[in-house]
Amino acid sequence: MNIPFVDLKAQYASIKNEIDQTIHNVISDTAFIGGKYASSFEEAFAQYCGANFCVGVGNGTDAIYIALRSLGIGAGDEVITVANSFIATSEAITMTGACPVFVDCQAETYNIDTFRLASAITPRTKAIVPVHLYGQPANMIDIKNIAQQHGIFIVEDAAQAHGAEIGGQRIGTFGDLACFSFYPGKNLGAYGDAGAIVTNDEGLAKQCRMIANHGRIQKYDHDFEGINSRLDGLQAAILSVKLKHLDDWTDKRRTVASIYDNSLSNIPEIICPVVDSGKRHVYHLFVVRVKNREKIQKYLKDRGVATGIHYPIALPNLQAYRYLGHKPGDFPLASLYSSEIMSLPMYAELTREQTEYVCEVLKNAIKEL
Repeated sequence: MNIPFVDLKAQYASIKNEIDQTIHNVISDTAFIGGKYASSFEEAFAQYCGANFCVGVGNGTDAIYIALRSLGIGAGDEVITVANSFIATSEAITMTGACPVFVDCQAETYNIDTFRLASAITPRTKAIVPVHLYGQPANMIDIKNIAQQHGIFIVEDAAQAHGAEIGGQRIGTFGDLACFSFYPGKNLGAYGDAGAIVTNDEGLAKQCRMIANHGRIQKYDHDFEGINSRLDGLQAAILSVKLKHLDDWTDKRRTVASIYDNSLSNIPEIICPVVDSGKRHVYHLFVVRVKNREKIQKYLKDRGVATGIHYPIALPNLQAYRYLGHKPGDFPLASLYSSEIMSLPMYAELTREQTEYVCEVLKNAIKEL
């Protein structure tokens, strides 16, 4: 049995007629930049998140950069984020001219450790960028309390957590702004690069839209220099189709996760995800921890099971951040877990038979290696 890590062809096959029709409509209307398809998706996605405003942008990295810039963050400022994310999170901070300040992850959920967060705040701290890693919300209640105590902003990195919830409230509405990626492999993925910013603040929404569109609202009337980062009509129309299916896909992902949990959680050599009480995990990734990861990955690959690593190097340990002078021991959990984490196949179209096969092969690997 061959099981890919993600199967975008299977997803496309399930909605082919809808997708093909909407692509035809956009091309027929020549609505490639801006226009009704982009506006329609922005309205629908804002409503989905429970937010007042949505600004479509070119990608998720730009979304974080634009959100931070809309808050006036720049050179000389510090922005706190977690040590175990994709570089886009910290990269967007440095794009503003600010300095990223890393905080280690929490032991069980892998999200930012709020107990260490407060001690990372200095007079230069202007914002926190919590990451809802793998699809589980960060501890936004504590993060909000800390931010309010210190008068700093929150920009949620929600790139992996479309539709995740805390106490029934969808993420994206806990911070001042929230940023989403629609990279093709995300739970809600475009057929190219795309992203969005959501907020309940009308002024911030307007500022984000201007930054993303060359510092203007009206054509050729520029209040300041911005960038070019716009959600194009084709991607917006595709996302509008897929948004209607997102909750159903999420339920199916959660079913796959429950099969993994039931089969693997009683094996001491495999550490399965821990979900905090009151949180709805949407399982962008199903990440386990194992010893002998490389040997286990090869064993699975030889038997047709693809896996991933998210992420193999903690952010402070990257060559890109050598100038900050960190050592792996400064972030013990993020550094340790980067050598143990392994992502199993996860997508809505995985069948029970396929999921159980992954479990059996993994259990056999544990026995034999």
